[in-house]
Amino acid sequence: MPDLHVMTRAGGQTTIKQGLVDELSRTMGGQVLTPSSAEYDKARAVWNAMFDRRPALIVRCAETQDVVEAIRFARRHDLLVAVRGGGHNIAGTGVCDGGIVIDLSLMSTIQVDPTHRTVRVGSGAILADVDRATQAHGLVTPLGINSTTGIAGLTLGGGFGWISRRYGLTIDNLNSVEIVLASGETLRASATEHADLFWGVRGGGGNFGVVTSFEFRLHEMGPEILSGLIIHPLDAARDALRFYRDFIADTPEEFVCWAVLRQAPPLPFLAPEWHGREVLILAVCHCGRVPDGERVAAPLRGYGRPLADVIAPTPFTEWQRALDPLLGAGARNYWKSHNIAKLSDGLIDVLVDFARRIPDPQSDIGVLQVGGAVNRVPTHATAYAARDAQFILNVHGRWSDPSKDVECMEWARALLRAAEAFATGGAYVNFLTHDDQDRVRASYGANYDRLVELKTRFDPMNHFRLNVNIRPKR
Repeated sequence: MPDLHVMTRAGGQTTIKQGLVDELSRTMGGQVLTPSSAEYDKARAVWNAMFDRRPALIVRCAETQDVVEAIRFARRHDLLVAVRGGGHNIAGTGVCDGGIVIDLSLMSTIQVDPTHRTVRVGSGAILADVDRATQAHGLVTPLGINSTTGIAGLTLGGGFGWISRRYGLTIDNLNSVEIVLASGETLRASATEHADLFWGVRGGGGNFGVVTSFEFRLHEMGPEILSGLIIHPLDAARDALRFYRDFIADTPEEFVCWAVLRQAPPLPFLAPEWHGREVLILAVCHCGRVPDGERVAAPLRGYGRPLADVIAPTPFTEWQRALDPLLGAGARNYWKSHNIAKLSDGLIDVLVDFARRIPDPQSDIGVLQVGGAVNRVPTHATAYAARDAQFILNVHGRWSDPSKDVECMEWARALLRAAEAFATGGAYVNFLTHDDQDRVRASYGANYDRLVELKTRFDPMNHFRLNVNIRPKR
């Protein structure tokens, strides 16, 4: 086997003898893959098809000690490191060209303790795994909206979804983490152990080390909730969004409604003549008792003349998978995001205008309601700082044909600029793309300087830099 030419942390290149790779492999409970390995191409593929990168080494870890060995190997040879959980990151940071990938996908064990209402989750697990395990006991922790998302990336960036208004962000339900630092040291961080590090990982991303497991608090919920879609023509969207804005101002925290503007997919309950035409979709979820949800949703369901209304009692695990067909792997994705405090008339006009210019049937504009329990946590309590946001605007550029890259990316950027006047200045870090490094400070707001101090302490050489990077002091 030939020696490997591997990218260094500084951007140069070093040669790794095959014997050193073999030695690393012998220390592992998992696998070490090189470009000649049969599983290499599958292991290097990530969710966002805009990133087709070829690492020199992929270390597929099966246990925490594998992560320790991989980090020590990377540090010993000063290698460029990427860390992959579910591989779902919009910026493609779970894989790198020429460097080493620490792949956590095999570490997907889930242990539910229904008595103490906790769940311990390996960092390679995806949302569907966690929902399935916890809902078997009628329990839940707030996660995201696409069941194939990795639990690690979602959590480290904050994590929000359908039940966050009631139960908070994913990080607001985090009891502890096990984390391997750049030094190779393994720590348990919680509110009482290494509390400063625990503060940082709750929203600070993968900047401080590789988290190998998470423990979450659980809440009684489900298994059946009220959820579904109401669809209006785009021509009715301005008035419908104004009604929506006023309606949700008085709804309980168990209720959430997200607004999506897009070209209608070929949904079986939508008349065929509307497939491919611009629509407003209101996605509703009520995580309390179904009869209570029906009463809360009644005014929204009674408004206007919708094209479809398919709100009904649904198993929560099924609702968590409802958007999966629109968010599968293999498409090209480029997102832009703003935090929004108020859905003003001016912003509604901008959104409807850009919805008429959506460049691809897979693209959409999401107005994602948060607030509630998310807002009650003080700004300085966690690294995640955007506690004032009532909505997260996600400009979701998505397409398959590479020849449409410029058109779709420019549409997303133009909408970001047009909506800037209505934004808080912050953004959800999990929605930042590869060209958003200039928005990192604003995304963390008043917490940024403390994060820099933590980064300087725990990763002064910036080994963990392929992320929404918080640069250490020099």
